Amino acid sequence: MSILQKIKTEIGNDKFYQDHFSNDGFRFVAWYVRRVLLQSPQATKMCVVDGANDKKIDALVIDDDNRNIIIVQGKFFEFGSIDSGPLQEILSAWVRIQDLHSLQTDGNDKLKERIEALRQALDDEYDITFELLTTGKLTPAAESDLKVFSEKLEQSKDFNANIILVDSEVIETRLTDAESKELPAINHTVQIEKDKVMSFDIKGTRSVIVALPLSECLKFPGIADQRLFRKNVRQSLGWNTINKKIKQSIKSDRPQDFFFSHNGITAICKEFKLDTEKATLQCFDLNVVNGCQSLTTIFKCSEDVRRIEKEAGYILFRFYEIPQKDLADKISINTNSQSAVKPRDLKSNDRIILSLKRAYEAMYPDSLLINQRGMEIPGDKDKSKVVDVSDFAKNVMAWQCQRPNISYNEKKLFDELYKNVFKPDYNPVSVLALKKWDSIIMKDWDNLPLDDLLKATKSYVRFHILFSISSIIAYANNQGDKVPFPSATLDIVEKHGKEILPFAATCLNQALKSANQQAQLSGKIFSPQNWLKKNDSVMAQSLVASTMVGMMEGMSSIGGKNIKEILKLSPDQFELRWKAE
Repeated sequence: MSILQKIKTEIGNDKFYQDHFSNDGFRFVAWYVRRVLLQSPQATKMCVVDGANDKKIDALVIDDDNRNIIIVQGKFFEFGSIDSGPLQEILSAWVRIQDLHSLQTDGNDKLKERIEALRQALDDEYDITFELLTTGKLTPAAESDLKVFSEKLEQSKDFNANIILVDSEVIETRLTDAESKELPAINHTVQIEKDKVMSFDIKGTRSVIVALPLSECLKFPGIADQRLFRKNVRQSLGWNTINKKIKQSIKSDRPQDFFFSHNGITAICKEFKLDTEKATLQCFDLNVVNGCQSLTTIFKCSEDVRRIEKEAGYILFRFYEIPQKDLADKISINTNSQSAVKPRDLKSNDRIILSLKRAYEAMYPDSLLINQRGMEIPGDKDKSKVVDVSDFAKNVMAWQCQRPNISYNEKKLFDELYKNVFKPDYNPVSVLALKKWDSIIMKDWDNLPLDDLLKATKSYVRFHILFSISSIIAYANNQGDKVPFPSATLDIVEKHGKEILPFAATCLNQALKSANQQAQLSGKIFSPQNWLKKNDSVMAQSLVASTMVGMMEGMSSIGGKNIKEILKLSPDQFELRWKAE
């Protein structure tokens, strides 16, 4: 089945697309946002703004994990070519977002709400990616316009922006990548050229060195979301000096010189299969451990790469078959020396995190604190006690610092707020308790009585629910100005956690409803996503939690006990919140 047939079948048979979007053009964009960009159904309905007064913006997705704004313009064609019209629409959108006040005034209601989220993302210095999403082919004139527009975006001094053509081939590759996101390994078959490959064995370690066309790099899965680099010591560093030079080399009049001026890419696999007859290299559990900056830059210059003749632009790749994790880690560290590593990329081996790891794993021998991206979980570990250090930091910010509105911002947590969040003497029992609370929130997510607007922003809301839980416990013990030790709540979460969740969800629902009403009364546009990023949301939840606890005396019991009895802790099990600003 071709990708076009697959899309037509899915949007035709799935009631979600039929019920919420009025024609196949809208459904195509919604399908892409949901199936490829992996937004929830609620988030998809919110992100797709296509319709009257959409101001040439079909979908607007804020990707907080990768600090990126994705603006989609979709054209669904079963046959035929695409002229310059859609590109002019993207150019119009680019001009309009430079005047957000005017855009919000003229746009439809869905776009008005998304503009508020866009404004916050721009303030946080997110990059902008325009995606021309289509199942058709560009005419030569349109290809020329795409090149001109791409150059205009690169020259922008106000924003880091780029444009990507997402055609049928790219859609198919990205869909395959999206469908495998839950798998622990990336498997990929590389097309090689027989006269540009060499294989050898050094003391039992198999290696392949190959010159790959730059266009072949665009087919590697996991570049956009950085999963391909999960064993790298750092992720993409953005448009730094080195990456700008790589881009200039790709766009130069002599792309054939790129091969000679670039150090090459290092990739490791647990296993590979080289077939010189079929000209393929099958890689299993593929990781690029040196070359994240280069591949990310090549990906961002995709249109320039496609214009390079296949015989002209090459890059050197080294593939090593490394099943041993310790050797793979050494290769990752030793091959990364050409760019300065930011502090947050090296925090995985910081003494504070290593101290936390030792203490936690010593107290719970079947536990694991994952301090490095891509770390594998041994079979003898209890997954309910496996804690990712990134999730731990976000949970600490929501609970100990009482600032769930900052939890989403991993960059801040591992940069300027690092010492506020990580304490070497942090109680291992509290580490486990936070994990338990977070786990039941995620496990019961679909059953939580949350407003659809909140269901659509899971990456923020899960931490607000955690904050509401801590607030409810504090107020139930007349300690509203303090925070309970997570360790003191371990028994509560293990015995009654599931019953406590609806109270926290109701707390957040009521706070959202109140904020929305206040915005309407003052004639302002209300953006749930932006509200969740502000201290106003924290104050509103705290107020609702206080009111809710005052009503708990008459509430039905859980397991024969009043809810306040279940939440009962002693005064010495509370402390002042940690500083977060």
